Amino acid sequence: MSPTYDLAVVGAGIVGLAHAYDAVTRGLTVVVLDRDERAVGASIRNFGHICTTAQTGRALELALVARERWLQLGRKAGFDVRECGTLVLARADDERAVLEELAASRGADHVRFLDRDEASDLPIGGRDVVAAAHLPLDLRVDPRTAPAAIARWLADEGVDFRWRSSVASIEASGTSGSATVRTSRGRVTARRVVVATGHDIDRLYPDLADARAVTRCRLQMLEVAPPGGVRIQPAVLTGLSMLRYGAMASTAAADAVRQRFATDQPELLDVEMNLMLTQRPDGAIVLGDTHHYATTPLPFNEEQDAQLLLREGARLFGTDLTVLRRWSGVYASSPQTDFLIEAPEPAVRLVAVTSGIGMTTALGLAPTVLSDLF
Repeated sequence: MSPTYDLAVVGAGIVGLAHAYDAVTRGLTVVVLDRDERAVGASIRNFGHICTTAQTGRALELALVARERWLQLGRKAGFDVRECGTLVLARADDERAVLEELAASRGADHVRFLDRDEASDLPIGGRDVVAAAHLPLDLRVDPRTAPAAIARWLADEGVDFRWRSSVASIEASGTSGSATVRTSRGRVTARRVVVATGHDIDRLYPDLADARAVTRCRLQMLEVAPPGGVRIQPAVLTGLSMLRYGAMASTAAADAVRQRFATDQPELLDVEMNLMLTQRPDGAIVLGDTHHYATTPLPFNEEQDAQLLLREGARLFGTDLTVLRRWSGVYASSPQTDFLIEAPEPAVRLVAVTSGIGMTTALGLAPTVLSDLF
């Protein structure tokens, strides 16, 4: 007979792995179920950007905890976690004002403001940059390799991974308080279950997804060759990023930034562009991204989105860019909450980061879920 685990985790993306990791630190027995043979969703399609400082409220609290756990996991699982921070570029006076407000509110330990002379030495942005800010607490990982490394380490620690196992239903046992997970490869019994299937939470719990207005956010992502072999250690954010991240979007100056884009470049707001980039260990640059929302997105990428990204990326680098790869990112989105946590049964928790910051916060979120669940 199959053993009864303390915890069954459905989904081997970063949210699921975060719960498996926290359970291991508590000495619990864990099984992880995933329909694919490896993680192929949002956890590998992102920038690998652990964007700590730009968060606010609960997201900031979770991100600070997650930051320390990323550093721990990097050492334990043997993958690179770079403490290179984030560089935020201001290319207009209203963007400079946002960074001045951010620096004043967070202090020098969290935000280092760079004036025009200091920013002129940066390897990106050119003469357009009027100021910049370095956020030293932010981290960077390679999303193509980090989730797999975490899964391998967890397996070595005794976590049972059952790949290519699709979950059909979860049946709670009222008397024992445990649950049975019915999969394409048989049944799994566990005292508690965490469902961390990201944008696919409506596959198992459509009514809960509808109640929270969960949709899928589809992103246009590009990988481009580094012009002239340029090396950029930090992640790079721009004025459009200031409109998406709470610590900058909540400043008084952010309204002026939005108004200027609405007047001068409304097409960028129409596709909800967040112009940002990270550089992979091999030098290739991940450039993104645009945002489109639908419960069932069309499978087609609009070439207009890619051309807008390439146009704005060329402005940053001062030269045309060569595309190496294109793909669609995807994550769960809800207008009601950044962190969806539901209890369809006493022994079950449905967990999703519904704001595009799963890499930044999941390792901090998991301990709060498991402390409640157990």
